[in-house]
Amino acid sequence: MDRPKGKLFAIGGNEDKGSYPNPKSKKKYYLDFFELGILKRFLTEIPAKQPSIEVITTASLIPEEVGERYESAFGILGCSTMNLMHIREEEDAFKPEYIERIRNADGVMFSGGDQSRLTRIFGGTEILDILKQRYWNEEFVIAGTSAGAMAMSQIMIKGGSSTESLLRGSVKIGQGFGLIEGVIIDSHFVIRGRFGRLMEAVVTHPKTVGIGLGEDTGVLITEGHIIETIGSNLVVVADGHHVNYTNIDEVEPGKPVSIAGMMMHVLAKGNVFNMETREFHKSLETLERMEKQEMQS
Repeated sequence: MDRPKGKLFAIGGNEDKGSYPNPKSKKKYYLDFFELGILKRFLTEIPAKQPSIEVITTASLIPEEVGERYESAFGILGCSTMNLMHIREEEDAFKPEYIERIRNADGVMFSGGDQSRLTRIFGGTEILDILKQRYWNEEFVIAGTSAGAMAMSQIMIKGGSSTESLLRGSVKIGQGFGLIEGVIIDSHFVIRGRFGRLMEAVVTHPKTVGIGLGEDTGVLITEGHIIETIGSNLVVVADGHHVNYTNIDEVEPGKPVSIAGMMMHVLAKGNVFNMETREFHKSLETLERMEKQEMQS
């Protein structure tokens, strides 16, 4: 089976980008950043010693402000080769300058904002084709935070109220970038109570795996199916492969949805989930040890 050579970083949003603590800050939050280092991990996964990074702010309505925060964050981490792409309109995505920069980048990061803007502006473009080709054929790293993470999958949550979730039709679904299939990603998961939203999205698309990302938390996806939790919060996995009953196709819009057999996993820092075998592992080391034992037996 073909595996992508690249890696995906899906980040839940509000990741601490490296601001130094101040009296009004929660000290532990900032210490977690320097200890766990989501953005630092992003840089270390890129093979180049001085990687060229492109941060795409398209999803945000305040791209300049967001860009400044990323410049500061990567500067603290010693990365002086980070560039910003303020692609605002669909025609901007066709500019040769941006296309060439994507060809030459070592890593790309999509900021948060509105995931529908991302798919509207980049859908069907050469930039998206290049990202897919490089992700599959090179040791290329693509990261996305919040909206940027949600847009990575083929099936994308466009919106939907947490309070109205699990009422048929409350979750709006669209088509994402298609970097990874069989997965649905939601962000700001724990603090905004999006459990029902993700469950409805998963049960609407049988045999999918939902990934709910907490804030300042994300997953590193390698080989297209191994997810490792990084950051200071939690990741919730909703496995829809075992669902043996749901009334989602029977009830009218706005009526409650029933689900039987959905399996849930909660992952903290370092925990691993294999989306192919749908198995939880304490760490990459335990997964590798198990795989080695299976090869020897």
